[in-house]
Amino acid sequence: MTPPDAAVDSIDDEILTVPAYVRRPDLIEWVYDTADLVKPDSVHWCTGSQEEYDLLCGQMVASGTFIALNPEKRPNSFLARSDPSDVARIEDRTFVCSVRKVDAGPTNNWVDPKEMRSKLQGLFDGAMRGRTMYVVPFCMGPLGSEIAQYGVEITDSPYVVANMRIMTRMGRQALEAMGDRAFVPCIHSVGAPLEPGQHDEPWPCNRETKYIVHFPEDREIWSYGSGYGGNALLGKKCFALRIASCMARDEGWLAEHMLILGVESPDKQKTYVAAAFPSACGKTNFAMLIPPPALSDWKVTTVGDDIAWIKPGADGRLYAINPEAGFFGVAPGTNTKTNPNAMASIRMNTIFTNVALTDEGDVWWEGIDGEVPSRLTDWTGQEWTPDCGRKAAHPNSRFTAPASQCPCIDPDWEKPEGVPISALIFGGRRPTTVPLVVQATSWMFGVYKAATMGSETTAAAFGVQGVVRRDPFAMLPFCGYHMGDYFNHWLQIGRSLPEPPPIFAVNWFRKDENGEYMWPGYGENMRVLQWIVRRVRGRAHGVESPLGYMPKYEDLDWAGSDVTPESFYKVMAVDPALWKQEVASHDELFNRLYDRIPKEMILMRELILSKMWRVPSVWEMAHE
Repeated sequence: MTPPDAAVDSIDDEILTVPAYVRRPDLIEWVYDTADLVKPDSVHWCTGSQEEYDLLCGQMVASGTFIALNPEKRPNSFLARSDPSDVARIEDRTFVCSVRKVDAGPTNNWVDPKEMRSKLQGLFDGAMRGRTMYVVPFCMGPLGSEIAQYGVEITDSPYVVANMRIMTRMGRQALEAMGDRAFVPCIHSVGAPLEPGQHDEPWPCNRETKYIVHFPEDREIWSYGSGYGGNALLGKKCFALRIASCMARDEGWLAEHMLILGVESPDKQKTYVAAAFPSACGKTNFAMLIPPPALSDWKVTTVGDDIAWIKPGADGRLYAINPEAGFFGVAPGTNTKTNPNAMASIRMNTIFTNVALTDEGDVWWEGIDGEVPSRLTDWTGQEWTPDCGRKAAHPNSRFTAPASQCPCIDPDWEKPEGVPISALIFGGRRPTTVPLVVQATSWMFGVYKAATMGSETTAAAFGVQGVVRRDPFAMLPFCGYHMGDYFNHWLQIGRSLPEPPPIFAVNWFRKDENGEYMWPGYGENMRVLQWIVRRVRGRAHGVESPLGYMPKYEDLDWAGSDVTPESFYKVMAVDPALWKQEVASHDELFNRLYDRIPKEMILMRELILSKMWRVPSVWEMAHE
């Protein structure tokens, strides 16, 4: 394409003029080549300004993509309703196209990269006809950070642009901070070109064909057909985990599906921890935890709720940044009991997707505070009443909000060098078997715990109760290479550190024989977190168990709690018979990764099994 002589003022009418501040020939050439392929009606280089954001949101209100919410109840906020075929990540259409199939591993979908590129070329040929092509430079991480990485997303979705402005440092500031550093090219199209005079949909997408494709060696992402969430916001799971995990493997750091939080003790000493939990295990709630009133002299602050990039520092410690600038959280179940900080974070300047709409112009979802309204407009735009038999909000409905609005955001959350990590925590939803908290006896043992973590299904949600779905490190859908190599990379990180941080396993979801939760959870998790912090500071005791070090009842602060020693020791008990089954079930995962499973995993499995043969029928800590 030949660039025109001049551009016009409106975003809709802007064409291929390159802004004067864009001086990278390689970037300009790539944008021109992409425009030649996708054939948009216009091209807009995003600046990231408030004026640009307001204009885009206004255009989406006019087109029906956005509904402006009541400014008195939810200032500068909008509701989007996706097509029913486009409501979540689509793992079966997500591909890791490494040069060699074996490098993608058995847990990723693989297609030969030449074959995939040929297919994508065909799909993207003319894919943006009738639309504006937006060029979105973005930075993952604080601007100027040595841990940060840069990308440029080309998209034909203004919804994506608006969300990327919240979720990343986006626009001219990112481009200027990038300088001559490498960037990850990301190409996205909703896959719905428009013919002249054709009416557009409020939520354009391709209902039949969707591809989310990663080329690890080329550090490149292509996404076609979906406009939703991580399928389209390519800085999120695609870049920040799948591509970044490959960068981290090659460069000696970690890109993880982890929250980062800070704990400030009454003597003002700050400790940072990172934690990984599979879906539906309370990760965002934990990241924004509010201690119970009796422990109000302790303070928890949030660095990030979803992704952590962790690098060894010159002093031999691990330092972490949150590569994101916003929260893309699940709405259902979020309320002032489960997560008051999240509720405060979405009070304004928020994009809601697939939640319900009240008659007063505010949002609603199952589990939100207050009475259930007698009438709503549901996420599909239909009238909803409590007895209609449908959910008002989609179970995967979301909010996109700036992290800076979170009341508990850590003052150092954008510190370029990151925050020092003193402990790593892993946990899943396990109604049986796994105790409340245990500290691994070594980095190797901790890696084993993280590699074999998972969640048990429930009859209501999944059908067969008690089936454990393994999700190693909570990274199974997000690792951009072979999981066996990933385990070995973690082991190597530990070998390279003079004093690697201790690793803990937690389980808030254990149930008794009546199916009742044995641990109160939510803010009460502070008592476990407090012990972890004291433990890494050398100020708390731990008893050696068959699984690692555990606290006794008196090692936790029970001020204001009605948890008894009997109930505590019950939630900490280890049943050897269940653990023999548990360890045997690890073979299913290990067999899938057989060609590259580190030998340490096999040795740790045998060590745990041998311990279980030497303990009583139920192991409990000695107590009166």
